Amino acid sequence: MALYKKALAIRPAWAEGWWLLGTILYDENSYPAAADAFAQVVKYDAKNGTAHLMLGLCQFQMNLDDRSLANIKSAKELGIQKDDNLRHVLQYHEAMLLLRKGRFESAMEVLYLLVHDGVQSSDLDGAMGMGVLLMRPAEFPAEGTPARRIVLRAGHAENLGLLQKFDEAGRNYLEVVREVPDFPNIHYAYGRFLLELHETDQAILQFQAEIKNNPKHSLAMLRIASVKYRSDSAAGVAFAEEAVRLNPRLAFGHYLLGLLLADTQNFQRAIVEMEIARKTFVKDPTIYFVLGNAYARTGRKQEAAKARATFKRLNEVGSEGDSGDAGSQRPFRLSPSANSGNGNETKPQ
Repeated sequence: MALYKKALAIRPAWAEGWWLLGTILYDENSYPAAADAFAQVVKYDAKNGTAHLMLGLCQFQMNLDDRSLANIKSAKELGIQKDDNLRHVLQYHEAMLLLRKGRFESAMEVLYLLVHDGVQSSDLDGAMGMGVLLMRPAEFPAEGTPARRIVLRAGHAENLGLLQKFDEAGRNYLEVVREVPDFPNIHYAYGRFLLELHETDQAILQFQAEIKNNPKHSLAMLRIASVKYRSDSAAGVAFAEEAVRLNPRLAFGHYLLGLLLADTQNFQRAIVEMEIARKTFVKDPTIYFVLGNAYARTGRKQEAAKARATFKRLNEVGSEGDSGDAGSQRPFRLSPSANSGNGNETKPQ
């Protein structure tokens, strides 16, 4: 380390020297100093994706979450060394950062990649358990506690489901639910799993059980509302309305309520909700489709034409709908059962 520092004092633009110094410091858990070294590598070799990753890992240890996520994103875009272990390290730390931010569904999408790559570990079960139980890493129960084992078991059940061992996964989930029916979000996690199997009636029962445990569980209400969309939208409205009342800052709640209101021909209120949701989901074509129809139905022809033009443009480019950090506002995608329309023109196909 001392010799590298002397060499870099003579030749400060030596990127490889900064890299080697950074790896020594990282191995010694000297994360702030290692971060400084990797920042120099990025400075002199901006397209070095692996250097961005190492900088991000240092920032992860320093709890600089936004910076860490930004560098991990750069590493993914630029590419890193072709090493499966290094790729898994990237994915695991990205997922943990998303869990820290409460972006549970986004974290789960990253963790799924590890499962499909054949990674199996208690750390992965723990991360997946936190994801399905809506638990941030700071809330992860202490080692050896009964609560810790519950989180690990929930994560393992989810893991089994991803491996398409559905019967075994279902048994594991059901055992945990029966053993600890009052554990926070355990019914929500099991209901989420049942939705993936299209067992919507049983899923709704689990979400209702979660709401009984926690009457302010807005996400469980939105899950029920999403299942009701297009099958019984009138019944779904009440759940979405209550979720929005409990959590008015959740843009996805306004989005889903707008869809349900439009589906029940309540176009004036649908416009209000969709205009709120649009502030977050600026590039979501569905919002403009619904607004276009709702504006037209309420005699606002110019706004209808503008909304429909925006829908057409966004739909052609295949936008996913999130702008900026809007993904953190979307706690889940609409349930599979919401994809069966009946031809009503207010429903985007």
